[in-house]
Amino acid sequence: MSKSTDLGLAEQQPQPLGGASVWAVIRAEAIALAAREPILQQLLAVQITNAAGNKEIIAHVLAARLSVTQVAAGDLFDLILSMLDDDIMRKIEADLVAVRERDPACTTCLHALLNLKGFHALQTHRIAHALWNAGRPEIASWLANLASLVFGPDIHPAARIGASIMLDHGSGIVIGETAVIEDEVSILQNVTLGGTGKETGDRHPKIRHGVMIGAGAKILGNIEIGAFSKIAAGSVVLKPVPEHCTVAGVPATLVRVHRADEIPAETMDQNI
Repeated sequence: MSKSTDLGLAEQQPQPLGGASVWAVIRAEAIALAAREPILQQLLAVQITNAAGNKEIIAHVLAARLSVTQVAAGDLFDLILSMLDDDIMRKIEADLVAVRERDPACTTCLHALLNLKGFHALQTHRIAHALWNAGRPEIASWLANLASLVFGPDIHPAARIGASIMLDHGSGIVIGETAVIEDEVSILQNVTLGGTGKETGDRHPKIRHGVMIGAGAKILGNIEIGAFSKIAAGSVVLKPVPEHCTVAGVPATLVRVHRADEIPAETMDQNI
């Protein structure tokens, strides 16, 4: 994949799986699963195989997961669908590919789409972020809070998140208002991208391209984590991290410099 540090897809397209589009693969996987597990036939038909298009698939899946309040699932579906533009769809496809390729427990794209709460939380954030940017902060904040209650991650709707992102497990992840996460980043459970004290303004971390953040790591303040670096599990990072480095400890210190071609977010190697 490209090593551009631009947010979004940086003109890269999600890679086809075996020559087929992500959504064609998901539809085929859904048909096969429905044949194996009849109890899921109606759910898969409504959410995937009978959906009018790809945008309708993701809208059905998210609306079904989020319909735990007095807001009707149909209204949630309409809200989500209304915000799903081509840019968000490209990012969703890249996220599906990222999870399928990086998570050994994820054996199909359909599994990621239906069952992984980190993926669900991230896509709901994309909708909330679009609402925030459209000048609708109240509904954006409501949706972000609902996603946190249902899925676990607490992501401020103003946070800027690129494509090809994996929130592994998702539980306990906190991403603050002015945080920036560029493309091709992997974040494990219980990670905090937070501020420090009562500081206002631009106060959250900037995570550059290709970074992997290990479980339980805390990155605090308006600091930059350089491209293709690794934050070891349990670390507390209070200072900027150079590119192509591993840091570990409390507070985190430099422990290793990587090869130039190493992409921690893809290799998911937890060793330091």
